[in-house]
Amino acid sequence: MSDIATQPRSVSQTQQWEECGERFRLQRIERVTALPAAWSHHGTAFHHAAEQVERSNRAMGADEAVEAFSERYGLLVNAALDKEPNTDRWLSASGSGGDDIERRYVLGQEQTRHYVEWVNETQPEVWTTPDDQPALELYFMVELGGVKVRGYIDQLIAEDEASVRVRDLKTGTMKSKFQLETYKVAVTQKYGVTVNRGDWYLAKNGGLSRAVKLDEVTEEQVGERFAAMDAGVKRGDFEPNPGFSCRFCDMKHACSFSTSKT
Repeated sequence: MSDIATQPRSVSQTQQWEECGERFRLQRIERVTALPAAWSHHGTAFHHAAEQVERSNRAMGADEAVEAFSERYGLLVNAALDKEPNTDRWLSASGSGGDDIERRYVLGQEQTRHYVEWVNETQPEVWTTPDDQPALELYFMVELGGVKVRGYIDQLIAEDEASVRVRDLKTGTMKSKFQLETYKVAVTQKYGVTVNRGDWYLAKNGGLSRAVKLDEVTEEQVGERFAAMDAGVKRGDFEPNPGFSCRFCDMKHACSFSTSKT
C-alpha cells in the first residue's frame, strides 16, 4: 500500500477507483497481471501513428503512417502473445480474441489513413509551448486538491492568440469529460493559457466530436475528485461494483465479485 499511497494520481486511476475499487486494488496494489485486449494495442498504435504524422509537420503520407501503425501494433500484440498465447483468454467486445486481433489490425490501418486525410483537409494548428515544442503527448505534473496529478495530453490546438483547445484522440467509444476538465486546469496552471473548450477526435467516425465547454470548470471542482480518490486509497476503501462492466474487465479472472469469469 505504501507505494500506491505516495505516488502521483492520474485521471485513469481516479476513474478506475470511482467505477470499481476492487479492480483498482487488484491491478494497482496486488499487481495482478491483466488479461490482454487487442483494443488497448489498437489505441496505443493509432496514437503513435498520429503523433508521428504531426511531428513530421504532416509531411508523412498516409501509406507511411499506416506502416507506423502496423509496425507498432504488431510489436505490441506479439509481446502480449508471448505472455498470453491463448487468445481465448484475451478480452474482446465481440468474437474471439484471435479474431479481434486481426480485425483491429485492419481497422487501425483504415483509421490511420482517415486521420491523415482528415488532418490534411482541416489543418488544425497544433499549439507551441513556451519552450518552442509542439503540444503533442504533452506531459504535465500539477497539484490539484492537494494531490499531485500527472498525465499526458494528446494535443493542444491553437484557437486564437489567447486560448487553446484540449483534444484527446479516441479509437473506442468511451469519452471522459473529467479527462478534458483535468487537462483544462492543468494547462491553465502550468502555462497560464486560457482553455475554453475541448473535444475528441473520434477515429471510428473520422472526425471531431461536438465541442465541450470548459470555460466554467474550476480547479477546485476538479481537485475535489482527486482529493476524494486519494483519501479513499489511503484509508483502504476499495468498493467493488459488479455488473455488466465485469465482462470487459481485465481483472475479472482474479476477482471474487466478478459476474463474468469467461
